[in-house]
Amino acid sequence: MWFGIVSLFPQMFSAVTAYGVTRRACEKGLIEVHTYNPRDYTYDKYKTVDDKPYGGGPGMLMKVQPLTDAISQARREAPVGTKVVCMSPQGARLDHSLVTKFHEWGSIILVAGRYEGIDERVLQKQVDLEVSIGDYVLSGGELPAMCVIDAVSRMVPGVLGDIQNAQEDSFAKGLLHFPQYTRPEAVDGDKVPDIVLCGDHAKIRRWRLQQALGRTYERRPDLLRSRTFSDDELMLIVDYLRDKGLEVEAKTILFNIQGR
Repeated sequence: MWFGIVSLFPQMFSAVTAYGVTRRACEKGLIEVHTYNPRDYTYDKYKTVDDKPYGGGPGMLMKVQPLTDAISQARREAPVGTKVVCMSPQGARLDHSLVTKFHEWGSIILVAGRYEGIDERVLQKQVDLEVSIGDYVLSGGELPAMCVIDAVSRMVPGVLGDIQNAQEDSFAKGLLHFPQYTRPEAVDGDKVPDIVLCGDHAKIRRWRLQQALGRTYERRPDLLRSRTFSDDELMLIVDYLRDKGLEVEAKTILFNIQGR
């Protein structure tokens, strides 16, 4: 996977190349991270990359020429057909399906804006897609770009060692993750559920599916709106809710199953 980063603070991306999973991926040659600083493409002695917005208003905007030239250089060095993605609070929400698409592309140029934003002409002519990591504002696009790099890198074969790790991640199957436990078996009287100690892997898988379904139903019901459930999955949710004392919700779901 090839990543090109257009940023005024390329040194921030040492966090990607020097630590954890992405560091090992870089060392193995599984991912490449290249940075392009718009300041390197200025022509005045002050290396100016921003200016006041026409029409007034607070803050400064990133200028067209330095940013365009940095993106153009990234395109020249990137694999043919590489798309440009700008990290922006007004972009499409980053989710697992979008991360999967980025991985399928094989290469991507990420533009990390600063100040109050980027001249609209750059977005219209140079950028293929704007992407947001959430409904809030950060000081720049560097941290969101790192989120993209980390999430996409996990999908590259060999990065995690076992591809099943990525396949079992939260959201990979459209569900939140089931609860997990490790030693010791009891902490301050709080014991690991007996089911995960039983040794029956079929029962454990079923319990984990139930927990994932129930947890998603409780915490992120929006993830389930487009999901097609089997009757067995719905019964798992019903039993989960009953165990939680949510009898009314359980009866509602059970009624819907019986009404099919």
